[in-house]
Amino acid sequence: MTRLIEGRVAIITGAGRGIGREHAISLASKGAKIVVNDLGGDVTGEGGDVSPAQSVVDEIIALGGEAVVNGSNVADFGQAEAMVNQAIETFGGLDILINNAGILRDRMIFKMDESDWDAVIAVHLKGTFAPTHHAAKYWREQSKAGNQRDARIINTSSPSGIYGNVGQSNYGAAKAGIASFTTIVAMELANYGVTCNAIAPAAYTRMTKDLPGFSELTEEQIGGMDPRWIANVACWLASAESASITGRVFDVVGDRVGVAEGWVLGPHGSQTDEPEGLGDVMRQICNDARLNSNMFGTPQDGNGRPHNQN
Repeated sequence: MTRLIEGRVAIITGAGRGIGREHAISLASKGAKIVVNDLGGDVTGEGGDVSPAQSVVDEIIALGGEAVVNGSNVADFGQAEAMVNQAIETFGGLDILINNAGILRDRMIFKMDESDWDAVIAVHLKGTFAPTHHAAKYWREQSKAGNQRDARIINTSSPSGIYGNVGQSNYGAAKAGIASFTTIVAMELANYGVTCNAIAPAAYTRMTKDLPGFSELTEEQIGGMDPRWIANVACWLASAESASITGRVFDVVGDRVGVAEGWVLGPHGSQTDEPEGLGDVMRQICNDARLNSNMFGTPQDGNGRPHNQN
């Protein structure tokens, strides 16, 4: 029986550990050829070590698959281009790009340094844009040459980005940007045989294990949040079967998968001529509106604000 993504070529960023590793192992087990990208830094993005990526490559090869290591910094435009070229030159093309690389530098906004903001935005947001740009150029060129590929982009957003979470204004802003980036890229590449979707995952990994809501989990609960469930969805999205689905963000926690629905026009009214008269209108539409969605582990008061934050 032909495997789900037999012979397709995939780049997976941040694939040395955690969710990225699960993506790589899962796609390889279903027949994909993998470029395993990982800079190998710590959770904050410091340092570099290709041994985690090499370990994943070795595991895939031991299972009879095909994979190569890439240690590029995905936020570096030139290195991202070289990574895309490596896939094309090594395996003869590119069909799947999973943008997964990420770091954390959590701080309350009044304690956040400029470097904390810049580093997180660079890895997550530019690190999604740069590989996507170079892959999209390749797919557009292939399409114009009459060799259109049935290609997939799978980005990584987060509940922090689409619902919000205290202490993660940098990370959440980047992840919200990725969600919007996904919907727009889906529109722009629709004519070239490329779909673009995103996953907003919650899983127990080295990046999340010390976060509020994760550090208190029982062993049973940890097992229920295994990153393999995230890879399960990514693997299906990478397949030919998902060709009709694009521009979506999927909220995945354990074996639950759902579509995250974005901003919509809620209650509304007519403005008065001057701002002094707007009070009744503004209060009424806010009273009629639902509270913002709540992320796991951040209880909210009646105004939608998290409790007990210093």
